This record gives sequence, structure tokens and C-alpha cells, in this order.
Amino acid sequence: MVITIVDTGQGIPEGIRTRIFDPFFTTKDVGKGSGQGLAIAWSIVVDKHGGHLSFDSEVGEGTTFVVRLPIRGRHVEAA
Repeated sequence: MVITIVDTGQGIPEGIRTRIFDPFFTTKDVGKGSGQGLAIAWSIVVDKHGGHLSFDSEVGEGTTFVVRLPIRGRHVEAA
């Protein structure tokens, strides 16, 4: 299953793209954001369900997030 979420916001600056899924990373002012939203999304999609979470962004144009989830659930290697 693929879910695509598109916005027409400011886009994500090149210099912070590698950090946006890090816990506690936020671009908001102190006290305005916890920095947990995308870290939690990564944990659910990638760690718990074995999916893939990616994005494409252009500064001044917006960002597209792509969520890919395996239809049959997380693939587990046989022991």
C-alpha cells in the first residue's frame, strides 16, 4: 500500500533533510514543537511495520511524503 501526502508549504531546506526523522528535531521555536511527529511516524512505518517512509521536497514549492506499507505485514526471516 502506498500513501502520498503533498503540501504546498515552504519545503524542507537541504541542510536539515537528513535530520527530520530524528527524535526531538524541530524547526519550531522553543516550546512550540516537541520534535516527535516525524520520529514517531518513522517508528510506526519503518520499525514496527517494515515499511518505507521517504520524501521529496523543493524549497518554496512544498514537500511530498511517501508512506509504503507491506500489504501482508512485516516480513520476518525464518529462523
